Amino acid sequence: MPAESGFRWYPAVLVGLCAVGLAAVAFVGGPNATIIDDAAGAQVRYAEIPFDGKAAFAHLKALCEIGPRPSGSAGMQKQQQLLTEHFTALGATVTRQTFRVRHPLDGTPVEMANLIIVWNPEATERLLLCAHYDTRPFPDRDAVRPRGRFVGANDGGSGVAVLMELGRHMAALKGKRGVDFVLFDGEELVYTEQHEYFLGSRYFAQAYRAEPPPYRYRAGVLLDMVGDAQLLIRKEPNSLKYARFVVDDVWGAAARIGVREFDFRIGAEVRDDHLPLNEIARIPTIDVIDFDYPYWHTEADLPEYCSPTALEKVGKVMFEWLRSIVNR
Repeated sequence: MPAESGFRWYPAVLVGLCAVGLAAVAFVGGPNATIIDDAAGAQVRYAEIPFDGKAAFAHLKALCEIGPRPSGSAGMQKQQQLLTEHFTALGATVTRQTFRVRHPLDGTPVEMANLIIVWNPEATERLLLCAHYDTRPFPDRDAVRPRGRFVGANDGGSGVAVLMELGRHMAALKGKRGVDFVLFDGEELVYTEQHEYFLGSRYFAQAYRAEPPPYRYRAGVLLDMVGDAQLLIRKEPNSLKYARFVVDDVWGAAARIGVREFDFRIGAEVRDDHLPLNEIARIPTIDVIDFDYPYWHTEADLPEYCSPTALEKVGKVMFEWLRSIVNR
């Protein structure tokens, strides 16, 4: 855990584990740990969490109906308007963190904007939930049409859709710690692997470090590719390296409500927007990602290969995680 955080999480984690033990939930130790008891209690807790997967899926479809949404495009501008109106109507404060980059192919300026969605703005200790909302310019891994049309249902849309639905329930989570949603632009304005990734998250992290705000982020979760109909989310190694306590807390929330798709095994190492947050801003942030997605960067990354159930399970885990810590 980065030394920046003076926020004491471990006692609360231990209390949570004790509560789980009292509820007769047991775990098999080691990397293949699984829940072996208390299924009925977990189902009750799951059912009580106010997150609608069908509503989240409707948001996902609406984003994809815009079409491709790469940085600086007309599609991105339509998406920005849709998201600003959506979150403002829910009572959030929405601001644009604007910056400009050179296009990786021709050097022309590209206008970028991270969207920062603020709940309970008075709180000086805050939590961060984030996703990238740009889509890759082309489906470069498509075997037939690598320069075809890419709408990024899972890769770019799914994390945003979860946050859109989660926003409807943020009033119920108001506590002494505030919550910010941040949607990063420019995660993959890339045409070859030599081009630069993570433009938005890097700009956000550098600004946070260079001009520290009057609040501090104590922990963060990045949602990326969380809509796969065959959902399986394993612990990502860089997340364990930088923010193991956040991994433990989020997977503990999943265990409490019986979401077994949050697998206790370690998955593939992923370079993603959580790296600038950890390495530059020193915000302990984890990547919740199902990287084993057969339609990654292909034209087939469409809503029909995503699932309302997957979005609901991730959304309910996020709600349970926030619920357990906003007043901790």
